[in-house]
Amino acid sequence: MQVSIGISQKTDVQAAIEEASAKVVNPSLLIMLSSYEHLEKAAQILSQKYAGVPMIGTSATTYEGNTASDKRMVLVGFGKDISGEVGVIRNLSTAPIADIPKMEETIAKVQPGSGNTICLEFCTNDEERLVTTMNVALEHAGIPVAGGTVFGVPEGASSMVMVNGKLYSNACAYAIIKNQTGKIRTYSELIFQPMEGAKKHIATGVKLETKELLTLDGKSAARVYCEDAGVSEGQLVGNVLTNPLGRVIGDQVFIASPYKIGKNGSLINYKRINENDTISVMELMDYEAVGADTRAEIRQENKHISFIFSINCIYRHLLYTDRGYLQTFIGEMAKVGPHIGIVGGGEQLGKQHVNQTMVCVVFE
Repeated sequence: MQVSIGISQKTDVQAAIEEASAKVVNPSLLIMLSSYEHLEKAAQILSQKYAGVPMIGTSATTYEGNTASDKRMVLVGFGKDISGEVGVIRNLSTAPIADIPKMEETIAKVQPGSGNTICLEFCTNDEERLVTTMNVALEHAGIPVAGGTVFGVPEGASSMVMVNGKLYSNACAYAIIKNQTGKIRTYSELIFQPMEGAKKHIATGVKLETKELLTLDGKSAARVYCEDAGVSEGQLVGNVLTNPLGRVIGDQVFIASPYKIGKNGSLINYKRINENDTISVMELMDYEAVGADTRAEIRQENKHISFIFSINCIYRHLLYTDRGYLQTFIGEMAKVGPHIGIVGGGEQLGKQHVNQTMVCVVFE
């Protein structure tokens, strides 16, 4: 699979695009990642420079080489050996289903195959509603979805995604990509497990519109968390980096990160928890060993890696930064194959929106 990556740290947006685009020639589909302040102008310039080329993008802190930067311009160009189309799902907070017929048309143009097609997306909000809505079209076509929530927008500004040079808020930008020369595989890396002797609790009170967990087993969620984790309410939010909540479904765990204590001891989370969900407090595993296992699995299953795209939760980013592991982690990913990562406010894979997880897409 032909993939070209252009990078620039230049502070002038025109100069940054000129430097980055020198490495991207005749793309069939383009992904653009930039700083927030560059996003609008970069979208305009690229839509003219690559007129007629399907493109999506957003603002993000990016991983490349062994460094992270929120000032970097990244262009990823997919070559002629892919079939690719892009689109937008608008009104995520109200009626995203209205754009699904158009998405179905987009999918039909790509003619997805088995194990060689992905829906890569960036979204601004309402992730649970988004994945449910998108899978109306994607599940029927057998296409997995992988993506991330825009993170790191300046205070008071709106999160934005870009499709074909146009910016949208309250929306999802997506690309349907079919690899004509190999497979596309997705991976999810979880560095948490239920605490030793962890109790399983039932979500008995929730407020879905604010992603608020009111009660567990009829008691305030914050009280139950503090009892299980052995911390005070004043320590709770800071403790989430190592002890988040986990939604337990059989032998699967989906992480939910509380970021605020609400009224009457509720927990406000980045992931929605539903009434009657089974919830446990998690503990941090040996993340270096988990990462090594993930990379070994990727190498074993993908003999000719063309490109790796990862979405890493901001809480993972902060944890690894605090522990001096971030550069090592990014560098180890780069050793597996050409790698670009972004920091997300949440991650989407398949039918789930999760927190504190790495979602990874590998193109053969």
